Amino acid sequence: MKYQPVYLALIVLLLALLACQTLSGGGGGGGGDQPPLATNAGDSNPPAAPTTEAGSSGGATSDSGFPMTADAFNVTELGDGSLLYYTKLSQEDVMAFYRAEYTSQGYTEREILTVVSEGVFSMVFDGDASGKAVVIQSVDLNDGSRTVSIRLEAV
Repeated sequence: MKYQPVYLALIVLLLALLACQTLSGGGGGGGGDQPPLATNAGDSNPPAAPTTEAGSSGGATSDSGFPMTADAFNVTELGDGSLLYYTKLSQEDVMAFYRAEYTSQGYTEREILTVVSEGVFSMVFDGDASGKAVVIQSVDLNDGSRTVSIRLEAV
């Protein structure tokens, strides 16, 4: 009976450790520069690795059809047609990638909606067959990586 508080404390500590590891994205896989691809919640089949499209400017294409930089990691299809991933490229390189990718497909950048700030940018491209605009946003995480979010939106 007198060991019960010790066991309870150990269980709480173990659960806290697992929660912290889950929130930080740690998998303890032991190697590799990039974390594994993320899966959609409740999806029992993990997505296939992104494939490089012929004729693209060196990137890959997500399941939702959005182009990604070649070094994309922690790729998450958000289920609503949106895409979120991480990259080690600079803000300028990511913007140049999407300008090249979308203009080569006949899209037009809506430059009045392009916003660039310290470590953050937002771009909008018109020309999608759906009639919606492609919105690309990115935030520098100050750890050598940045998030990139892409979605279709009526702008």
